[in-house]
Amino acid sequence: MTTNETLSGGSEKLVVRDLSMSDITASLRAGVQDFRRAPQFGLFFSAVYVVGGFLMLWVGAGHVTWTLATSLGFPLIAPFAAAGLYEVSRRMEQDEPLKWGAVLGIVWNERTRQLPWLGAIIVIYFLFWTFLAHMIFALFMGLSTMTNVMQSYEVFLTPNGLAMIAVELGVGAVLAFLLFSMTVVSLPLVLHREVDFVTAMLTSMKAVRGNMVVMLAWAMIIAVTSLLALLPWFLGLMIALPIFGHATWHLYRRALE
Repeated sequence: MTTNETLSGGSEKLVVRDLSMSDITASLRAGVQDFRRAPQFGLFFSAVYVVGGFLMLWVGAGHVTWTLATSLGFPLIAPFAAAGLYEVSRRMEQDEPLKWGAVLGIVWNERTRQLPWLGAIIVIYFLFWTFLAHMIFALFMGLSTMTNVMQSYEVFLTPNGLAMIAVELGVGAVLAFLLFSMTVVSLPLVLHREVDFVTAMLTSMKAVRGNMVVMLAWAMIIAVTSLLALLPWFLGLMIALPIFGHATWHLYRRALE
């Protein structure tokens, strides 16, 4: 791999490497190996996402206020579950013992470091995304006659409805990839090194910009697999998420010196 950019990260330099598709393959293979070596940790931390999905589905069903509350709380908790998976992979990498107290202790200590700031950024981003989605819906469907969105599916098959769906998907894809760009490297980086969250996000975006094709492929793999893993009833996430969490750590290690 060749270096393509160097950034300042506190007292050390963060060197961004060039990646290839073989790095994705190797990272996924390493992610599967980490999950197989310590499945109890992977299942425990992935349960956070599955339980969060059930909460948003059951508690928020039919109630906008509860849906918004559970949706806003989830991005604040999810990064800590990801940090647990990164810490497990880091300990395996360094041949350190895998003890529940040590792993959970690291995750608990993250509350006083940079991870909560990244969670807050994700929440703000989610709020903007939600507002933009509602605005697009209003622009295209504001004059349509609908008694209830869940009972007026035919309105989405009109020219306005189809155009709205296309724009929502396009804008959503762009925003999703931008959020991916800000977090794919920054989340493991703030766990691993003493850098501030702004530097971590900038480093992540530079790593994605310098490896656009590879990172696009990685984002697509995660998106498609996660979508399929939602069926049935989020249970597929119990396997997919820990593998992707461990694999993200290994891809991060390959992306930076």
